[in-house]
Amino acid sequence: MSMQWTTLYSPMRLGMRAVPEAQTPAATELRTSFVRDYDRLIFSSAFRRLQNKTQVFPLPGAVFVHNRLTHSLEVASVGRSLGKAVGDALADAYPQAEREFAEFYRYELPSVIAAACLAHDIGNPPFGHSGEEAIRQYFTSLEGALATRFAHELSTNQQADFLKFEGNANAFRTLTHAFNENMQGGYRLTYTTLASIVKYPCISAAGFHKAQLATKKSGFFDSELATWQQIAQTLHIPALNEEQTVYARHPFVFLVEAADDICYRMIDLEDAHRLGILNLSQLLQLVLPLFDHETGSNNRGRIEQIMQQIVDVNQKVQYLRSKFIGLMIDKTTKAFVSHQEQLLQGQLQQPLLQLLDSHTHAVLQQIDHYSVEHIYNHRSVVEIELAGYTVIGELLKLFTQAVLQPGSPRHRKLLQLVPAQYHAASSQLYARLQCVVDFVAGMTDLYAVDLYRKLTGMQVPAFK
Repeated sequence: MSMQWTTLYSPMRLGMRAVPEAQTPAATELRTSFVRDYDRLIFSSAFRRLQNKTQVFPLPGAVFVHNRLTHSLEVASVGRSLGKAVGDALADAYPQAEREFAEFYRYELPSVIAAACLAHDIGNPPFGHSGEEAIRQYFTSLEGALATRFAHELSTNQQADFLKFEGNANAFRTLTHAFNENMQGGYRLTYTTLASIVKYPCISAAGFHKAQLATKKSGFFDSELATWQQIAQTLHIPALNEEQTVYARHPFVFLVEAADDICYRMIDLEDAHRLGILNLSQLLQLVLPLFDHETGSNNRGRIEQIMQQIVDVNQKVQYLRSKFIGLMIDKTTKAFVSHQEQLLQGQLQQPLLQLLDSHTHAVLQQIDHYSVEHIYNHRSVVEIELAGYTVIGELLKLFTQAVLQPGSPRHRKLLQLVPAQYHAASSQLYARLQCVVDFVAGMTDLYAVDLYRKLTGMQVPAFK
């Protein structure tokens, strides 16, 4: 079943019983439904905590580099531009469509993509992607009675939620789960924004298979499967298997993914330059070839001429970054529009940046290769990743023991540290383990390290 541009958006909010009246820019309210999504996210504590979560390089440092929060804000900026460019193109392509269609795509899609971009990393644990692997490793290495209970009391997919823990799925849980509150729907975001962040719309047990893009990782835990199915049914997103555990990607996901891909490729180079990992000459050799065949303001010669007039080295890099982002937005928009049929059929199996012309694709691959070799495996990055394994592993061990044996004096004390919003006293093992992971994954880097030091006796807490 093919998706339709007319059914892929709705102001319906998770946790609401009725569909509200459509809101357009001409409405009397100060903010439309999709602008409210953006505001709810940017004022949330989960979003604020991203300011102390590692993007690539350790935090804090003498030289300012990106954290998850600054990265997400920049991705949202690029996502808004992509949403505007694509929305205008779709509105122009269907001039006979109803007024609501044109107004959504021309005026509201930018807010949807920006909001989804704000939320795309909100489920990531401390210490970057190594935090995800640390959680997986802890549950893979279970021993004794807990390992036995884990195998017998949890379903296959519930086990996979921990063995294949994924930050994308955790973001969906963070935004939609009620936790210990009576009000359902979590942040009560619109179905449209929520669907736009689910890069891998499948359960954990079906994920981590690269046969198709939708199952490259996973997008929701067993506990949120029904929530996703409700959203998919409302927006007419088809399932790709009979079990209804793998779904087609919502087309807007490709724009959120592209905004992230555009940002991190250039921003990681910029951070590495500020830290002295690569010099200006190396950075220019990597990025300038993108403009070899461009004309007008994107002509390589023109760009080099302007850069020569800029005195400050960091300003040169910032100018190049702006040209890089502008060029990628233009090329990515054209790729999205030209692949409409595959997007609506749920058959597009490549991110948008992989659909660009062969020259651009080759240059981006060269940037990726350099980043993996010289940035993502830099000593400081490896050190923070290794620290994450130790800190997260020990915290999971301590709090898992506490929720499983809450009667001991020490464990009662440990459980006092767990926020009341989590179901530490649930009768189900699955829910209790999720409580621990929710708590640990939500920590900032500094809080996790500080708590680890105190609970292991490395640091004696001071009176506050």
